[in-house]
Amino acid sequence: MTTIKGPAIFLAQFMGDVAPFNDLKSICQWAKSLGFVGVQIPSWDSRCIDLQKAAESKTYADEIKGLVNECGLEITELSTHLQGQLVAVHPAYDAMFDGFAPESVRGNSKARTEWAIQQLKYAAKASANLGLNAHATFSGALLWHTVYPWPQRPAGLVETGFKELANRWLPILNEFDAHGVDLCYEIHPGEDLHDGVSYEMFLEATGNHQRACLLYDPSHFVLQCLDYLSYIDHYHDHIKMFHVKDAEFNPTGKQGVYGGYQSWINRAGRFRSLGDGQVDFKSIFSKLAAYDYKGWAVMEWECAIKHPEDGAREGAIFIQDQIIRVTDKAFDDFAGTGANEQLNRSILGLS
Repeated sequence: MTTIKGPAIFLAQFMGDVAPFNDLKSICQWAKSLGFVGVQIPSWDSRCIDLQKAAESKTYADEIKGLVNECGLEITELSTHLQGQLVAVHPAYDAMFDGFAPESVRGNSKARTEWAIQQLKYAAKASANLGLNAHATFSGALLWHTVYPWPQRPAGLVETGFKELANRWLPILNEFDAHGVDLCYEIHPGEDLHDGVSYEMFLEATGNHQRACLLYDPSHFVLQCLDYLSYIDHYHDHIKMFHVKDAEFNPTGKQGVYGGYQSWINRAGRFRSLGDGQVDFKSIFSKLAAYDYKGWAVMEWECAIKHPEDGAREGAIFIQDQIIRVTDKAFDDFAGTGANEQLNRSILGLS
């Protein structure tokens, strides 16, 4: 067993235009003051990092790493959630997702996809230059508009979709493999990889690629009514990253999983600050420790009610309290009799 590393914080939701949230050094100092020991960096935010430069210059990567270390923190992972989303976009979502890309490729889905794939390849090299062994992303989606089977899906549609998704990701996965970094897909509604079964389909389509791993975030499973504890039993060998994010699901006679097109504050299922939702984190941390998870516990904050700075302050303490310092001795050692083959055979009635 391994003691989980943390607490860490995903910086994406906290970056802003006002100090201390407007550059990497100041936000790292802020995170450290709250008790965090690691930061997960959004690679699309130029206030944090120049992804291409980190891939092409080990010197620059060392400077970024050194800056974070000087603040008393470690970089846990890089994230390409926005770029990963653009690896596969159904045309129905083009206009809404175009904002994730630079202006030079907006309105040109082919160029946007090529840009996104290159971004992921930069992320593989940048992660290696930073000494990281895991990376966070989204899968994108070609099939999500058919998630509910009405109208009836034509035979072979799902297989064709996953074959194309795998074809787009295989060169990226191979790049991550070449640099010794696990590519961890956050299983998330809106992505073709949104539950265990869809992940298995993708894994099969990639030939069970060893770098096609998982970012575990229980909040997305609460909102799908999926058993997030047994999920760990099924996929612990593939879980290389962990987002600590809370959620609640309170269905009514008026709405359920789909949310009735309501805002986050009015949905039956919504994300909450750590400790304010329904996720059983004690069981999660126990399972991950027992399964020898070697990564970080990274707070991702998304809440429609609580102020983010309060969520961050409380979250650092919450994660620290959940982390189990694993034991190096058996609790019943005091009653042990030692190894004695003759005694063992006698107890078994063999001598």
